[in-house]
Amino acid sequence: MAYDDLRSLLRALERDGDLKRVKVEVDPHLEVGEIVDRVNKAGGPALLFENVKGSSMPLAMNVFGTDRRLLKALGLKSYSDISDKIGGLLKPELPQGFVGVREAFGKLGSMVHVPPKKVKPGDAPVQEVVLTGDDVDLDQLPALFTWPEDGGSFFNLGLTHTKHPENGVRNLGLYRLQRHDKRTIGMHWQIHKDSANHYQVAARRGERLPVAIAFGCPPAVTYASTAPLPGDIDEYLFAGFVQGKRIEMVDCKTVPLQVPAQAEVVIEGWLEPGEMLPEGPFGDHTGFYTPQEPFPALTIDCVTMRKRPLLQSIVVGRPPTEDGPLGRATERFFLPLLKIIVPDIVDYHLPEAGGFHNCAIVSIDKKYPKHAQKVMSAIWGAHMMSLTKLIVVVDSDCDVHDLHEVAWRALGNTDYARDLTVAEGPVDHLDHASYQQFWGGKAGIDATKKLPTEGYTRDGGWPEMVVSDPETAAKVDRRWKEYGL
Repeated sequence: MAYDDLRSLLRALERDGDLKRVKVEVDPHLEVGEIVDRVNKAGGPALLFENVKGSSMPLAMNVFGTDRRLLKALGLKSYSDISDKIGGLLKPELPQGFVGVREAFGKLGSMVHVPPKKVKPGDAPVQEVVLTGDDVDLDQLPALFTWPEDGGSFFNLGLTHTKHPENGVRNLGLYRLQRHDKRTIGMHWQIHKDSANHYQVAARRGERLPVAIAFGCPPAVTYASTAPLPGDIDEYLFAGFVQGKRIEMVDCKTVPLQVPAQAEVVIEGWLEPGEMLPEGPFGDHTGFYTPQEPFPALTIDCVTMRKRPLLQSIVVGRPPTEDGPLGRATERFFLPLLKIIVPDIVDYHLPEAGGFHNCAIVSIDKKYPKHAQKVMSAIWGAHMMSLTKLIVVVDSDCDVHDLHEVAWRALGNTDYARDLTVAEGPVDHLDHASYQQFWGGKAGIDATKKLPTEGYTRDGGWPEMVVSDPETAAKVDRRWKEYGL
């Protein structure tokens, strides 16, 4: 099972020699970011800064900076552990015989632990200390000024809770949070995000929107906040599924929301309609600065925390960063769901260099003319996959995770007069390359072998791929040690 809270994970990482305590004073203005970026890119350990200038709270960084640590945090041996469970639950076949019935009940039984459960305030560590009014001081929380041209200090791993004003459906999202002053935070709610929709609905109704932001949450909850779930799927349901047990929740003190009882710090407040402040610039996961724009400004009325809290944050910037393992987990976890929407897909890969949303490499078992183009259109219509700017479609015998092989297919198997599809559509809010914000050009590359029925009329048809003679290859395998190589 996944770890119930952040501090138990940190203890386990320290026992494994995969966490380093930094005892000397460090400055959250540029210095912490520079340290963490170097350690992350070197594949180094998680870091616990015990003496952060201007704050009494230790700061945990790079906790999910390697696949090994994220898998440990989620209690998994591999990312396929979850994708296999999801795939099993999605299988629609009827049970056959006693064994089939038993397996079907087993699937249902595995869902019993999923819904979150409410605990009493006295049983919630995150409410051991409660601060309100003039006692609220966000300057006591270690926010990061990471890059030289950033517009201020940011909390990069605060899990934001809202709920739809009309139907009450809650949303858990991960958004950067700029600290404007001791009681005000900027909410960077991108146009395609559910929380932005909640705010717009509340503003249209002339109502203020309750918001709660939790820091240092159980690892499965933190991961779930990053997952591109449809708006009607509860992130806490998914977190319980990943964690292997129900997530404990507690009612907030001043807003009608619930937060993880095992979190380290929670800030609560209300968004008034039309309350906006300039937010940014910010050195983002694209590796470029996103510009300053007006975003909702949240007034904080209450802070709850453990008696000796710690904060968790991440550094974002030019890949690779801590976003990498989180993105790879999403890629693997959601393959079965993507196959439900686009059953033609054999496998797919979202390269970290593309920020996971700019490029999708997809393999298919090609069956008919222009099959690749059909898959491109389906992906561009599939929830958040609609933001994908480049789709490369290859045959099922291509390993989509081997970028050298993918490049060989994409560069050699294409006649760009016929095999390049260019379209326009929505792009990520943070995309800096589109000539207009929020929408721009997209491309699809058909790197599959071409069929006579789609216009490939050269004599002999599509050529055979060069491969070794099987008997000779087996012979060389047997004699390899004899060669002295």
